Amino acid sequence: MYAIFETGGKQYRVSENDVLYVEKLDAALGDEVVFEKVFLVGNKIGTPYVRGAKVIATVEKHGKNKKIVIFKYKPKKNYHKKQGHRQPYTKLKIIKIEG
Repeated sequence: MYAIFETGGKQYRVSENDVLYVEKLDAALGDEVVFEKVFLVGNKIGTPYVRGAKVIATVEKHGKNKKIVIFKYKPKKNYHKKQGHRQPYTKLKIIKIEG
């Protein structure tokens, strides 16, 4: 059985015991996180969400992705700007899908 849920403005398809990386959440290591915005569970489709459905996960890690480089320039105008960015993430392990 699998479910599709939403967090951080993105949708994820998960099964039990899956590990996934999502946008950073305000939760401590080892905490349980419950997602209630579930679009699909097994063969139940929500309008837009399935009532009473939950995806339960535990927080395994917080971190930052690899650095990406943003480089802007305008030719012949002596303008250039180099900037880096590291997106924070939370690593989750899916424990249970209810619904």
